Amino acid sequence: MFKRYILFAVAGMFLATNVLAAAGNGVINDVKKAVDEVVKIVSDKNLKKNDHKRRQELKKTISTIFDYNEMAKRSLGRHWNQRSAAEKKQFVELFASLLENSYASKIESYNNEKIVYLKEIRDSDHAEVRSKVITAKRDEFTLDYRMINENGKWMVYDVVIEGVSLVSNYRTQFNKIITSHGYPELVKKLQTKTNELKAP
Repeated sequence: MFKRYILFAVAGMFLATNVLAAAGNGVINDVKKAVDEVVKIVSDKNLKKNDHKRRQELKKTISTIFDYNEMAKRSLGRHWNQRSAAEKKQFVELFASLLENSYASKIESYNNEKIVYLKEIRDSDHAEVRSKVITAKRDEFTLDYRMINENGKWMVYDVVIEGVSLVSNYRTQFNKIITSHGYPELVKKLQTKTNELKAP
């Protein structure tokens, strides 16, 4: 159901032994702050001895930079407005749990990456931070963050890896499941996938 390479690659946005930022302040620094905090958590020797606490700290930090509500809404696409308030709330929670646990599980086994921040493009309420990730094997891939200003705080609402939008990828998959089997089946699949990812 889910393209593993997308989730694995996005995890790279957090784990970097050497983070290089473009000159200047702004949205890039907001992303870098989250990256630095995750690196700190993963490198903490005490947390390495406590898988549960480390996972909780990672999820907490990830949630400070991701706008789960906006990502969930965009991922559900045209089906969002058809949902009740209770269904929307449940879907956002499931979607957030899926992303948190997906990223946390990948981050825990990811290392020796470099992130080079190239530039940011910004208007009043939207921005895009462009970067590239260099792996330990010297492979490179582009990684861009689409962000929205929420009451003065910049939050990620989409991640684009090598030109592939994470939100668009999910929207295509979710739409296919809903069209073929109905919305309850999508909820069931999300719950199953989330449960599989929960254990460190």
